[in-house]
Parts: sequence; structure tokens; C-alpha cells
Amino acid sequence: MTDASGNTSGGRNKHLPPPDCRLCPRLADFLAEQRKSHPDWFNAPVPPFGPDDARLAIIGLAPGLRGANRTGRPFTGDFAGELLYGTLKRHGLARGAYSARADDGLQLIDTVIINAVRCVPPQNRPTPAEIRSCNRFLEAEFGARPTLRVILALGRVAHDAVLMAHGLVRARHPFAHGAEHRLPGGRLLIDSYHCSRYNTQTGRLTAQMFDQVIARVKAALGTDD
Repeated sequence: MTDASGNTSGGRNKHLPPPDCRLCPRLADFLAEQRKSHPDWFNAPVPPFGPDDARLAIIGLAPGLRGANRTGRPFTGDFAGELLYGTLKRHGLARGAYSARADDGLQLIDTVIINAVRCVPPQNRPTPAEIRSCNRFLEAEFGARPTLRVILALGRVAHDAVLMAHGLVRARHPFAHGAEHRLPGGRLLIDSYHCSRYNTQTGRLTAQMFDQVIARVKAALGTDD
């Protein structure tokens, strides 16, 4: 079931961490601080955004403090969302207007966005232990989505989290921008540098580079190999 904003609901809820999740005490305490400082923000584990039967999953790092943690939708309210959603729209993987808020009417097409870590970390840096703790939810999402064929990892942390969820060894599947890896069950993992403001300002990732990765993702969705 999908609500008006394109978020999944219903059967997917059992794969979400509870609003008061304390698997990661540091993140739970940080969220408690944000609830006091910004009671009108979302301030909870951010759920996936997109249809249940999507064939493409885009894996991000974690909610941004003033982005997804504020709005409750991945990549919504920060620069990364402008580049990500704008590029998805150009390739027919999203429709509607992106206005940096969860009720802007934007919808994803055949695509779901999931963060490797569901709660906002201080300084946007989850610890290895926090990534491992939250990986159970990512693994559950992959197991509950039999239609998934392609996974796009935005950054090394997301890449490693995808491998962890599939029980794979990182050394045998090194991260590199544009790299491709076959996963158990025939799914294809494609890597990209994260579409963060820092990466684009430093030239590590250009809009053209990101567009090329999304074009490759779109092509992979149209094949059966």
C-alpha cells in the first residue's frame, strides 16, 4: 500500500525500527535532544520512500539533520535531494514537483529509497557499530522486496551496508564509482559517489557523472541478464 506522497505503508511497517528504537544509544539520545530543540520536526527513524514493488532500490547513508530528520522523507530538505530527485525525474524514475518537503506530491516510479542507517547521526557520521545494528532492517527490506533487481549504493558506507545485508565480503566487492557487482539471487549492485554538496563542490562527483550512473541504472532495469 502506498500513501499520497509515495511512501510505503501497511505490510512494510514490520520491517521498520520503532519510533523509540534504542538499538543505538548514541543516536537515540541525539534524537531525544532534537525532539526538545525542534518538537515540530520528524525526529524518528526515517522510513523508506517509494512503492513496495519497486525494481530499483537506492541506498543512502543516513538522514540529514535538517533534511530527512526534519521532513521524515529520505533526501528531502537538503542539497543532495535536489540533485538526486532532479536526476531521477529526467530519467523517468520520479514525477511531480520536488519542493523539499514530504507533502510536495513527488512520487517515485519503480524506485524506493532506503537509508542504511535510519536515525540521524551527529555530524552525519554513524559509527561502525550503529551501521551493523541498523543493518537488520536493511536486510529485512531486501528480503521483503522480491521485485528488486537493481540496487544503487550512494557512497562507500551504503555499499558496505548492502554487502553486509547479503552476507558478502567487502574485500571481494570493492567500492568504486560506477562499479557493478552481482549479488545473490541475481540482483545487480551499482556504486556511485554520494550526491552530497561536499562531493559536488569538490568535483568528486559532477552532475554529469551522476546522470551517467542513473542512465546505467535505468538501462539495467530494462534488461533480463
